[in-house]
Amino acid sequence: MPDPQQPYEPERAVAGTGMGGQMDLGASEAITLEKTPESPDGTGPQDKPRSLWSDAWHDLRRNPVFIISALVILFLIVISIWPSLIASGSPLKCDLAKAQEGSQSGHPFGFNGQGCDVYTRTVYGARTSVAVGVLATLGVAVLGSVLGGLAGFFGGAGDAILSRITDVFFAIPVVLGGLVLLSVITSNTVWPVIGFIVLLGWPQISRIARGSVITAKQNDYVQAARALGAFNSRLLLRHIAPNAIAPVIVVATIALGTYISLEATLSFLGVGLKPPSVSWGIDISAAAPYVRNAPHALLWPSGALAVTVLAFIMLGDAVRDALDPKLR
Repeated sequence: MPDPQQPYEPERAVAGTGMGGQMDLGASEAITLEKTPESPDGTGPQDKPRSLWSDAWHDLRRNPVFIISALVILFLIVISIWPSLIASGSPLKCDLAKAQEGSQSGHPFGFNGQGCDVYTRTVYGARTSVAVGVLATLGVAVLGSVLGGLAGFFGGAGDAILSRITDVFFAIPVVLGGLVLLSVITSNTVWPVIGFIVLLGWPQISRIARGSVITAKQNDYVQAARALGAFNSRLLLRHIAPNAIAPVIVVATIALGTYISLEATLSFLGVGLKPPSVSWGIDISAAAPYVRNAPHALLWPSGALAVTVLAFIMLGDAVRDALDPKLR
């Protein structure tokens, strides 16, 4: 034990030994005892625990699949908003004298059966596909999340009724339903196609949201908040929704690519978008009869469609891997 008569020295410190005694330490030694614990690998101070979203972003930044798919999607979004950046012509300008001709200077993809520039139409076709995919996914995610989340939270008769309604919608063949419903609509905009996709797509998101909410509301922190008097709105918005939204985001991201291919399928069958609209499905349908004489008119829009759908599916898979704790 240090002498009580000894003058106080700021550079000295007294620390307990853990055995009932004390020991006199230098300032540098005392500071060493107060250092934050190092990380398991010994490289430095241990970081504070990250949340699910920050941890997922940490993993996504190091995932090459996510980086490649995100760059492709970013490129598609840019040319959808500003197609004139890489295509100077008009997609509706055609010259029958050049019908089915191959690649030429200034026209790298050649011409289709109507003499239209395939490159320009392929670039402008991205606008329609991306718009339909994004808007339909937003509608499906919002409608399905709200209905499924409320049904899973409150349960009872509303949950039972919603479950039976979703069973009915799951029994409707998508393509056959599109042929029936869209064939009676004469509008030449993207809104009928978006509305049809939302109408038949929300049950899938609804079931995902319902199951996720049912799981989340059973957690201890939700029960504690309820015991403290939290209202249902606060429980849903502050405690349940942030912890139940991850599966919805994953499914919606993957479904976005599916919705793009569905729009192209409906346009190919003649019940989706119709000329003079520019769509990959319309171009594929128009080029199919001339595939032997002008295969380039079919291959380029088909390739663009395949790359777009694949990019969104890869993005969804990467997000799923990052948000799934079981895969860590």
